[in-house]
Amino acid sequence: MKRCQWVTEDPLYIEYHDTQWGVPLHDERELFEMLILEGAQAGLSWITVLKKRGHYRKLFHDFYIHKVAAMTDADLEEILLDPGIIRNRLKIFATRKNAIAGLKLIEETGSLGEYFWRWVGHQPIDNAFRQHSDIPAYTPLSEKISKDLKKRGFTFVGPTIIYAYMQSIGMVNDHTLDCGCYEKCKK
Repeated sequence: MKRCQWVTEDPLYIEYHDTQWGVPLHDERELFEMLILEGAQAGLSWITVLKKRGHYRKLFHDFYIHKVAAMTDADLEEILLDPGIIRNRLKIFATRKNAIAGLKLIEETGSLGEYFWRWVGHQPIDNAFRQHSDIPAYTPLSEKISKDLKKRGFTFVGPTIIYAYMQSIGMVNDHTLDCGCYEKCKK
């Protein structure tokens, strides 16, 4: 099967591309997980995060937002010592900060899914790009969402991170037209 140009031969990358990237996601725990992982990826390659994903799940209570919001400074300091994740103090502490902000957002909007999916009218945007170079790093919409999230107290949610998040959770279908997953995500 032909895949998007960014996919390497790494089986983990292939599995992620073929089964998750661009597939509409509505599960609350998974939406929070992807938001955190996209922020953790900032400045790094996505494969680095994918390889550490299981360990992130273990250390951050499988990304159950209430549990992450309740983590103490001592919990986070201990996590910083673990080589199984990306040990960046700002990103680690942002995980708890984003969980706390996320709980407030859920209280206001009903769910993370409702908040994010309303930005696209609850329907994925099908971009139908011909080649990888046509795909933008961010869009006016990702800039709006980023700005709103920052106002709500989230961090590591810049426009580029949010656009990558939108791609990962299927808010946008950025599989290229020649990719075998394009039609699957379009449906």
